[in-house]
Amino acid sequence: MNGNIEERVFCRMFRNGETAEEKRAVLREHMLTILVNEQKAFRLVCTKSDLKELVAGRLFTEGIIKGRDDIVKLILCRTQNEASVFLSHEVEWEEAGSFTGSCCSNNVSFVKAKGRREGAPQALSARRPESDRVFYLADRFYEDTLLHKKTRGTHSCLLAGDRELLYTCEDIGRHNAVDKAAGYALLHDIDPGECMLFTSGRVPLDMVEKVIAAGIPVLISKSVPTKESVEAAEKHGLTLIWGVTKDSCMLS
Repeated sequence: MNGNIEERVFCRMFRNGETAEEKRAVLREHMLTILVNEQKAFRLVCTKSDLKELVAGRLFTEGIIKGRDDIVKLILCRTQNEASVFLSHEVEWEEAGSFTGSCCSNNVSFVKAKGRREGAPQALSARRPESDRVFYLADRFYEDTLLHKKTRGTHSCLLAGDRELLYTCEDIGRHNAVDKAAGYALLHDIDPGECMLFTSGRVPLDMVEKVIAAGIPVLISKSVPTKESVEAAEKHGLTLIWGVTKDSCMLS
């Protein structure tokens, strides 16, 4: 965790005009370039943790790989600023047209894969989890994660099976956090179709599309969806639960 934060002294100003020095932890942004079969494909602004999961998840939700067996080798350089991925198949690339950033960080795609997989690797089976499972995850979420507790600057994801919490991650970008959870399932041979994902972030269309591409049938958020994300969830059989507090939630 120490590599992700820096302690700095700031000035706190009060309504009455008084000021006081205060030491606070701030989050560091980490830059990661992903090369696929030696082709520079992505640049991600992320949090320097769970980077192999992030890389695997990004390739999976982008439809470049279908499963863990497609990855022959995944290597991080010494500084962890570059990840080299070698796949079992060739990828035909085309220009991305322009650098594209997500709405919460400065992630860019340099190229995009032709003929990539679209949508979920399997049909999603809409299901409504038991209320105790939803609020179990809500309780775990509100216990907070380490970096967020220190900085208030990360998004987090909780990946759970029917009866257990499988993985917790956090990142400066909510899209990256979803990719880390998807990558963890991929690298650990966990069936995403048996999982639920709890996210701290808002749920616009591109977030729903990412979860659908990961093959996860239940998405839970403490925040809110958009009209387009609700319609996409209904179309693809994704159970969308949102506005989660410790006592209630909304179901789409």
